Amino acid sequence: MRTITGWSGLAGSERGASVAMGNFDGVHRGHHAVIDAARRDDMPLGVVTFEPHPRAHFFPDTPPFRLMSRTARANRLAKIGVDLLYELPFGPELAGLAPRAFAAEVLAQGLGVGHVVVGADFRFGAGRAGTADQLRALGDELGFEVTIAPLVGGPEAAVSSTAIRAALSEGRPRDAAAMLGHWHRIDGTVEHGEKRGRELGFPTANLSLKGLHVPRYGVYAARVDVLDGPHAGSYDGAASLGVRPQFGGDEAPNLETYLFDFAGDLYGAQMSVGLVAFLRPEQRFDGVDALVAQMGRDCDAARRALAAL
Repeated sequence: MRTITGWSGLAGSERGASVAMGNFDGVHRGHHAVIDAARRDDMPLGVVTFEPHPRAHFFPDTPPFRLMSRTARANRLAKIGVDLLYELPFGPELAGLAPRAFAAEVLAQGLGVGHVVVGADFRFGAGRAGTADQLRALGDELGFEVTIAPLVGGPEAAVSSTAIRAALSEGRPRDAAAMLGHWHRIDGTVEHGEKRGRELGFPTANLSLKGLHVPRYGVYAARVDVLDGPHAGSYDGAASLGVRPQFGGDEAPNLETYLFDFAGDLYGAQMSVGLVAFLRPEQRFDGVDALVAQMGRDCDAARRALAAL
């Protein structure tokens, strides 16, 4: 998959695609339906999205809300067969384009699209003034086909990033996975921590949650992919997500994952942690011995939950 930033000066091989357009945060089942509707035998498959997310542009002080990072989104789109990823820089210029100007200057002239698919609730242009039906009319005028994909799940129970965030906030990763079509994953580079887990007999790989929506604090059964390095592969594990109240608490939450039956150095590796089952809330214990005993029980519970899949 090729990633293209911007919409001007594209090579001939980067034009003429059949594209799905939207934010695609989480790449959930609704997004899959839009992308699948864009698949054509006679055109490359593209995705048009926006970076940063428009919500971050218009509401810069809003708490972190993204389900996945830019890199994780690109990795997921590549896995499902997208050929061209157009990441349009979202700032004052793009935000200020009227619907017709966006369709003409970005889609028709810039990207040279042959076919565009959007969800039924898609809005575009300055002030979100453009609707999916208006885009279809503009496509007829400007020379590209438009398909409007229906919402997955129906209008009263549509699959959405908002509903997935709610499920994760409430500690319902299985419900989130049912909407996503895959386990909710937190991707990143394994960072150095304070190494308390190693001292307690449970060495963990630490990932930052910066910029991401934070699921419910607690302990999870996890499916882990190490994406590169000498230990690349898939593992089962138990993950603790939160601020570590046993040791005074941290300002920013992070994700600490213990990989079962693993020995090795993962610092600097790219890792993806799938949250499979919520086991218990984060809590403070009466001493380190009680914490270690509970960690052992957590690992047993995680193994049972993963074996039952």
